[in-house]
Amino acid sequence: MWGVRAQVLFRLWGLRPAGVPGRRVLSCHAASEEGSGSARCWNCGSPGRGDGFFCHQCRALQPPDPTRDYFSLMDCNRSFRVNTTKLQHRFQQLQRLVHPDFFSQRSQTEKDFSEKHSTLVNDAYKTLLAPLSRGLYLLKLHGIEVPKGTDYEMDSQFLMEIMEINEKLAEAQSEAAVIEIESTIQAKQKECTDNVSRAFEQDDFEKAKEILTKMKYFSNIEEKIKLKKIPSS
Repeated sequence: MWGVRAQVLFRLWGLRPAGVPGRRVLSCHAASEEGSGSARCWNCGSPGRGDGFFCHQCRALQPPDPTRDYFSLMDCNRSFRVNTTKLQHRFQQLQRLVHPDFFSQRSQTEKDFSEKHSTLVNDAYKTLLAPLSRGLYLLKLHGIEVPKGTDYEMDSQFLMEIMEINEKLAEAQSEAAVIEIESTIQAKQKECTDNVSRAFEQDDFEKAKEILTKMKYFSNIEEKIKLKKIPSS
């Protein structure tokens, strides 16, 4: 029964690995012909990962593919520009496919794999949904890490601006004043998002790194704003 259901879902959703630069995606038949170089099903021993989630022979759920990045998993191009509506649909599709609730009657091995898949899908969705985390992840795929905290050297003018905003927020005595600061930060984040998008399009990763670091500062202020806001009664 599950095998038929899964096959119908795959046909409807087109769940197959999306191509990423430098990596050739194999069909089930091609994967089978790879022989010993392909991963084998833990349940029946068949070579190849089939559709990337289930064995193409016995339909047993396979462990997550360690070579697959978040963009490929969520069927997105490896780009800063992401269609968030399509991303949400993909997230819902995958969770319907691998969520632990659907594996309560399966083997313990598949239950464990389902937990791992579901966690991975959640992490991928959250990472690619937000511009800041998406940009940081994209840099990471290019071998560039943004230091945590304030390790990245920023110009004194920007740091002075951040200091002034923090002081203004600390001194804010009304919800209206806090909301005004929040609007300012949102506008700055929008500007940074547009700028980092252009930087990625031009493969200017150093510029992208600089802008994303600024976005981290603004994000920290956004967290302080949440704490500062007067709770509604």
